[in-house]
Amino acid sequence: MSENKLKIGIAQGDPNGIGWEIILKALADPRMTEICTPVIYGSAKAADHYRQTFAEPETVQLVPAASAHEARRGKVNIVECGEPQRIEPGHATPEAGRAAVEALRRAMQDLKEGLIDALVTAPIDKETVQNDDFRYTGHTEYLGAELGGEPLMILCSDVLRVGLVTKHIPVAEISRNITKEKIVHDLETMRRTLIADFGIVEPRIAVMALNPHAGDGGLLGTEETEIIKPAIVEAYGKGILAFGPFAADGLFAGGGYAHYDGILAMYHDQGLAPFKSLSPDGVNFTAGLTAVRTSPDHGTAFDIAGQDKADPQSMRNAIYTAIDIVETRRARTEWEANPLQRAERERGHRDVSAKDLPRNEKEE
Repeated sequence: MSENKLKIGIAQGDPNGIGWEIILKALADPRMTEICTPVIYGSAKAADHYRQTFAEPETVQLVPAASAHEARRGKVNIVECGEPQRIEPGHATPEAGRAAVEALRRAMQDLKEGLIDALVTAPIDKETVQNDDFRYTGHTEYLGAELGGEPLMILCSDVLRVGLVTKHIPVAEISRNITKEKIVHDLETMRRTLIADFGIVEPRIAVMALNPHAGDGGLLGTEETEIIKPAIVEAYGKGILAFGPFAADGLFAGGGYAHYDGILAMYHDQGLAPFKSLSPDGVNFTAGLTAVRTSPDHGTAFDIAGQDKADPQSMRNAIYTAIDIVETRRARTEWEANPLQRAERERGHRDVSAKDLPRNEKEE
């Protein structure tokens, strides 16, 4: 890690969910401030409330900062915002939704200004965050609107990376939102992110079918033959190693997913159900944007909020992944700026011609 430790912004999420518990537990390990400078956006009052619910009090000391610009290295910093009037663990309330949005927007402001290097978001409740000024079905859609782009939601772990063609929409609307153009675009985005953000030289991507048995030649649906297969053919013609369409049950149950660097699923539960079964502590990464954003791969878990039962491992992994992706992007940018010089440094030596040798070595 560089001496200039990355500043990682962390938005509190819903203050009535498990967000603060997993944040405090994840940052309780002092080694966290050795690999990055955490900057939390949220309520100090909520942090104190949840600290009191732990059987073994966490030792995280929060240092107030007006913005990430004032964040102190070696400390866990907090930009105070998103203060709820009441903290009610386990309850979905409009007040908590407002606090979650306020913290997210404050973090987004610093992200846009380059004051933090990446953003990690704790879970929000998609219903209570809705208001006249916030009409997004999730973080992914909000980030796309704020940062200008078409984001691709990718769930990632050490064993699997799953992207989604459609995200937070009703099941009844999935089919009409799947087009050849959208699949080709998402395959292009997935290839770029697997190369630039995960360091894979030339990724192989499996594309999932929409219908059972991949449509059975049109008996169970025509999306595979009319939309998905033509998209794969077009993407392959553009140099993308895309394969399929594969029936979901066969691809995952048979272990075929392990032969690919990424999987492109057609809809939310098709991708997330097998992913969470195979990677219980995975990470949600928003690909296709100039800024890096990750989150745990779970929700607010209102049923266990305030009970000291939340597992912080997915939050830890979200922080680790954000750091890794930022550094991978920077290393690739440096390499592309001067690939020959970089290659020589990595090799640790350069070829020496005869004229460079001392006289006694040439005479030998």
